[in-house]
Amino acid sequence: MDNFLIEKSVLLIGKVVEVSGRKIFVEVEKNKNSSCLLFNGKIIKNVSVGNFINIQKGFFYIIGKIDGEKITKDFDKLNNKYEIKRILEISLIGNIDNNKFVGGTNELPLIGNEAFIVTDKQQEIIYKLISKEEDFYITIAETEDNTAIKIPINNLFNSHIAIFGNTGSGKSNTLASLYKNYISVLETKKEKYKENFYFLLFDFNGEYTNENCITKNKTVYNLSTHNVGGSEKIKLQEKDLLDIELFSILSDATEKTQKPFLKNTFNLYKKIYASENPSDYFKNILKKRIKDILLMTDKNKAYLLLDYIENILNHNDDTTNMREDFSFNDANKYFYLNSDVSFLYDKENKKQAYLGKFQEHVEYIEQLKIYVLADNFNIEDVQYHFIDKLMFFIYLNLTKQVLENRANNEHIAPLINRVKSRKKDIEKLFDISRNDENNVWNESNFVVINMKDVNLDMKKMLPLLLSKKLYSEHKEKKDKKILTIIIDEAHNILSKESFRESEEWKDFRLETFEEIIKEGRKFGVFLTISSQRPNDISETIISQAHNYFIHRLINDKDLKTISNAVSYIDKLTAESIPTLPIGTCIFSGIATQLPLKINVKELLDIEKPQSTTIDICKILSDNNKE
Repeated sequence: MDNFLIEKSVLLIGKVVEVSGRKIFVEVEKNKNSSCLLFNGKIIKNVSVGNFINIQKGFFYIIGKIDGEKITKDFDKLNNKYEIKRILEISLIGNIDNNKFVGGTNELPLIGNEAFIVTDKQQEIIYKLISKEEDFYITIAETEDNTAIKIPINNLFNSHIAIFGNTGSGKSNTLASLYKNYISVLETKKEKYKENFYFLLFDFNGEYTNENCITKNKTVYNLSTHNVGGSEKIKLQEKDLLDIELFSILSDATEKTQKPFLKNTFNLYKKIYASENPSDYFKNILKKRIKDILLMTDKNKAYLLLDYIENILNHNDDTTNMREDFSFNDANKYFYLNSDVSFLYDKENKKQAYLGKFQEHVEYIEQLKIYVLADNFNIEDVQYHFIDKLMFFIYLNLTKQVLENRANNEHIAPLINRVKSRKKDIEKLFDISRNDENNVWNESNFVVINMKDVNLDMKKMLPLLLSKKLYSEHKEKKDKKILTIIIDEAHNILSKESFRESEEWKDFRLETFEEIIKEGRKFGVFLTISSQRPNDISETIISQAHNYFIHRLINDKDLKTISNAVSYIDKLTAESIPTLPIGTCIFSGIATQLPLKINVKELLDIEKPQSTTIDICKILSDNNKE
């Protein structure tokens, strides 16, 4: 009993003097204004701004956070002098009930209730985020007073996560620590991890490719658009690129003419490949087009269409002259066969009869070199890349539409040129086939897409293409598997403003990721984004995140974005963001009942992402040694 009274007398700070909603004011006792207190031979830190405080209302322990303090002067008429009083301004954050912290304002204190320093045991209860010790959790950080924080994986990783911070603030270390510890927990249940969890990390700067970064058991695609031989390729199915919306954006197709043409081409592609013998189907159409062209009377239009046919048959810049065995009669407007058999003598009219005219002898067309090449053409030849085949279908469809006067070359030619310009990049990055087993995982649950050596256009297209593909597949399966998409340097792909792309591309890009972050949770798809510029990212995406790790941010626009989007953070915590030390962040969201300022443990050098700031002094020192 004596110990209890002694402890109470030491920890007692003052009494409540004003209650104004969630704002509570406590008058501090005169003998409790020192920075530290002594109790049982231990030095106890006294309350200050940012600390917790315990207000006792009967058997209730109401917990508040000190937002500020001030002094007031009251005139003591009895002693004829002014009394100076220290007043603490407190925001209520929750209460302790049955050794468990519950966030929210369930109880308000009364004037006269006593306020105490929070004990170590109470502080552990406040910081305790897991409900039961047997729950799965990770420990990546500790509080400023060195209390380890156990973060439950069930409230953190089944949510969308946002990590923000200026360059050098420690956000890459936080991202790597989160997933290194998460996967370490999952690997304790090896079979369930293998069957149910998939991770895709988009790495714009090649920071997460180290063997020991996050996990050793990962597949890294080191992509490049700069060289052909040195780049690894992502395995995709043809149907992944046969998405009219995606390919229209990729080729910058116009809405009224080129997009409908592309849609018609894709339908033809799918129809032919759905047949029993796609090669025969394709070449039969091709041969019919040749006959139709060589029966035309419009020379210019016919020669334009022959150019399309030759673009299919003259693959790999073949120099074969396909027109050497036929010609066009300009006077009478018809094609004819260049051969002796076409010149026979008409005895009745006593003149030479010209019988090589295709309009009268369609069978002559089948003797032509161009027709024989078409008859031997195999659309399924392994030498043809997907884009090659797609171009064949574009030309085939264009011949039909020009023949039927449904399309003009001037309208479609720019589309063809843009598709051709994308061909080299797509060939360098993707291994595309019609094999349904073709996928990006390569028997691994964790995939890193290293885009360090990828050009800017493809850096924007790659995350969109793969995210859309995997999200759509995950929705269709409707199983309990979990897909986590991680985007480092997310402002590169989630920017709401861009002057290098069309409005259609920007809208499609943002709508795709906004759908994932708004609807993905229903299907087990979760998004983690990391960025140094939250102001550049769509407000919808930022506001839909469930958990935030906010490192130092200095830019006013970024701070305003955080303030508007993250409702969990109080004013005092928000004001501390520009002064956070390296590695320290504000952790807030559904995984914690109140915002916590935590110090994320620094990873070992071999486990760190390659994002460390260059040490100039070390470089100079090393040079001096030489």
